Amino acid sequence: MSRIVSIHSFRGGTGKSNTTANVAALLAAEGRRVGVVDTDILSPGIHVLFGLDQDAVGNSLNSYLWGRCTMPEAAYEVTPATLGGDGRIWLVPSSVAAQDIARVMHDGYDVGRLGDGFRTLIDELGLDVLILDTHPGLNEETLLAIAMSDALAIVLRPDHQDYEGTQVTVTVARKLAVPTMVLVVNKTPAVFDEDEVRERVEKAYDCRVATVVPHSDELMALSSGGVFAVDHPDHPVTDRYRGLAAELMS
Repeated sequence: MSRIVSIHSFRGGTGKSNTTANVAALLAAEGRRVGVVDTDILSPGIHVLFGLDQDAVGNSLNSYLWGRCTMPEAAYEVTPATLGGDGRIWLVPSSVAAQDIARVMHDGYDVGRLGDGFRTLIDELGLDVLILDTHPGLNEETLLAIAMSDALAIVLRPDHQDYEGTQVTVTVARKLAVPTMVLVVNKTPAVFDEDEVRERVEKAYDCRVATVVPHSDELMALSSGGVFAVDHPDHPVTDRYRGLAAELMS
C-alpha cells in the first residue's frame, strides 16, 4: 500500500525542501521506490538538491497542469549514484522559467488535476511513497496536498513568527483529519536545550515533535550542493532525518 506524505512549513526558509530531500533519500536507501513532487510552483528549488539541471527538463509539473503531458511524463529519476541498493527516487519538478511562473500567477490552473496526477504517478511508477514538497503558507494546492496525505510533517524554526503561523497549519490539518501529523523543529541553535525546545513546542500545539534538528555547520556548508544524508550518512543530523523518515512511514 503506497503512502502520501506532505512536508510543509508556514514560512519560507525553514529548511522544508532540505527536509523533503533527506527523507526521500533515506527512504530510498532502505529499498523503497520514492516519488517527490515540487508543488512549490511559485518558488521551486528542490531540483537543485537532487542535481537536476532545469535546462535538461522538458516536461514539468507546470506542463502537466496545463494539459501538455501526463504526470509520469514529467518525472525524472534523480537517485543519487552513491545511494546503493534497489531504492529509486523520481522527481516531478516545477518550472523555474520566469514566463511559466508568471503564467501561474496570472492565469492559475486547475488544482483538481493535482490529485489525479498524484494517483497516476503512484500507479505507473509503482511507488511505495509519494512525498509532496509544498508551497509555504496555505493556499488551494497546499490544502489539497494536506487533505490527501497519510502523514504530514510541519517544519518550523524556534522562532516566534514561525510559532504563530504553525498554529494555523496545525489547526487546519486537524480539521482535515490527517492521520499522522508531527512537527520538526529545524535549525535549532546549539545554545538551546533540545529537551526544553521539544517540551515547549509540544505543549504549545498539543502535537508530537518528531525531531529537533540542531544547527549544523556541515549542513550549512553543503547548502543546496546535494542531499546531506547521502554525503554524510553517519552524521548526527542524518540520524534525526532518519528518525523522522521512520515516523512518517509508521
